[in-house]
Amino acid sequence: MNARSTSAAAGDATGTDPSAVARGASIKSVYVYEAPVRLWHWINATAITVLCITGYFIGSPLPTMPGEASAHFLMGYIRFAHFTAGYVLAVGLLGRIYWAIVGNHHARELFTLPVLSLAYWKEVITMLKWYAFLIPQPSQYVGHNPMARMAMFCGYFLFTLFMIATGFAMYGEGLGMDSWASHLFGWVIPLMGQSQDVHTWHHLGMWGMVIFVTLHVYAAIREDIMGRQSIISTMVSGYRTFKR
Repeated sequence: MNARSTSAAAGDATGTDPSAVARGASIKSVYVYEAPVRLWHWINATAITVLCITGYFIGSPLPTMPGEASAHFLMGYIRFAHFTAGYVLAVGLLGRIYWAIVGNHHARELFTLPVLSLAYWKEVITMLKWYAFLIPQPSQYVGHNPMARMAMFCGYFLFTLFMIATGFAMYGEGLGMDSWASHLFGWVIPLMGQSQDVHTWHHLGMWGMVIFVTLHVYAAIREDIMGRQSIISTMVSGYRTFKR
């Protein structure tokens, strides 16, 4: 019996097989996302989920509950959860902006877009080919790939600013003219026409966020499976792994 056969036999009995490990594909990892970025990502994802669910029911309330109205506060709880998640989203974004200043260079990718760089647009074209199944493998990106970077800047950052502004503008209506929300965001309502216009655009924005999150999750899972580089686990461990 040769050495390989002996090793295989031992592996069958013990579960160990050093020679198989030595012949296996190598995996390299790079530390990308620091702990505050990862923590913000999952808190932010939770806040957006709560906002979308509660926002849907605020726009399309549940049927009338049986009994006296005073015995129920269901919509009140839904609105409270929506307002709380809105605060978490806004404060979290401020914290994320702070970490973009003090964190590593990957933490700044969410807020910058190198549109004047020819190399950036070449990689955008590469990713378009990859998403269209025209090339077998994408480039190996340590941070966000160029398409994801554009999507996060336009589809998340700018879009979230819009949702925060319109959301707190409506919130300020309920708090009153002298509230902090009205002072900071009261300009949004006359800018967009009237209160109902703000409600309509904010509600449409919710569906835009649902579409963005759906595409975001799809792209992350696709890259993990087909791109030979980790995406989802990177937001847990902080390490981007590349498989040969």
